[in-house]
Amino acid sequence: MADFLTDKPAKLERAFLVGVQTPDMKAGEAAELLIELKELVENLRIAVTRTELVNLRRPTPAYFLGSGKAQEIVDLAKADGADVIVFDEALSPAQQRNWEELSGLAVIDRQEVILEIFADRAHTREAILQVALARMEYSLPRLTRAWTHLSRQRGKGAMGGEGETQLEQDRRIVRDRIAHLKRELANVVQQRDVQRRKRQRVPVPTCAIVGYTNAGKSTLLNSLTGAEVLAADKLFATLDPTTRQLVLRGNQKLLVTDTVGFIRRLPHGLVEAFKATLEEVVVADFLVHVIDVANPNFEQHHATTLSVLAELGAADQTMITVFNKVDAADAALLARARKLVPEGLFVSALTREGLDALESRCLELIAEAHAATEMLVPHDRGDVIARLHATGHVQSEEAEDNGVRLIGRYPPTQAAFFAPFVVK
Repeated sequence: MADFLTDKPAKLERAFLVGVQTPDMKAGEAAELLIELKELVENLRIAVTRTELVNLRRPTPAYFLGSGKAQEIVDLAKADGADVIVFDEALSPAQQRNWEELSGLAVIDRQEVILEIFADRAHTREAILQVALARMEYSLPRLTRAWTHLSRQRGKGAMGGEGETQLEQDRRIVRDRIAHLKRELANVVQQRDVQRRKRQRVPVPTCAIVGYTNAGKSTLLNSLTGAEVLAADKLFATLDPTTRQLVLRGNQKLLVTDTVGFIRRLPHGLVEAFKATLEEVVVADFLVHVIDVANPNFEQHHATTLSVLAELGAADQTMITVFNKVDAADAALLARARKLVPEGLFVSALTREGLDALESRCLELIAEAHAATEMLVPHDRGDVIARLHATGHVQSEEAEDNGVRLIGRYPPTQAAFFAPFVVK
């Protein structure tokens, strides 16, 4: 896990987890988050020796917890043979440094765990750049962790003088690297914008699948479109957006994009870094919000997703709420889901139960966006009929003596092309 930026052991194998329940949190919320943190840490192939939940009235500047409680946790972690203490709260660079000095162990927080998972799962050039940028920005104020035990000086050549400390050099290197990554990322985003504009030349309605991590978004994409996107039972299985075409009834085409899963306490730096990937959410015609109804905490997952969407500027997007995994949920959970979102759809992406209703709802939204139009196309203009099939949706098609009469819908960008054939 470690690199030149940190002074942690290269291989972390046993973790001691610390959760904190504060007065402003709902009862039991910290315990839920701690269970989630355990799954996150285990996703890094690190064994969890123990979880400790601390009730805290107010944080302290030095250790976040009181000094007595901090020493108690250090003693427990060492007794368990842990080599890393993981906090579910965000630690400041100074607090992290104080904990490492007190314990002699590596000390990380939830944010660093998520960064490591993202780094492990990134595959496309864009995702790799975004993760690298987020990690560098996280590491910059924490560089002193790597160099507190060093006092090396490097001279400035013939001018002499005190020279530049290793820490100052590394800060400069990291700042330069951050600037370089931002330039590279801007180029990649520009290339993707070009690709998106090419897609929009032959406009097809688009939707983006969003939701809490591990809600079954990739499985739903696979079931709808016949794609073979990785769908694993682990957090953040998919980082890179994947777009596939879904053909609905009447040959209506829809581009469906799978996106990275959201999570509570998603590091702000990652939200910023992944905005380019999540642009697909903002530009989509509508969203499909997938919720794992078999998870007892699905109400919190629902709220988290809506919160992240608001941060992305997509809070007002038209949305279909889909409660997934009905095959694994009991009656009480399903009742809670109906109360949370009365108009929600209930499906199983695994067994395909309820997918017909989802496809019908997608057709309804497309119809609302593109009103049906009656057209009369001459027999020698087969290109017009072919274009309507390719870019829009044909509801009916009937040959007559003076042409082919069609009722269908097309995107507003195609209105000028079809205007000569519209029946007034």
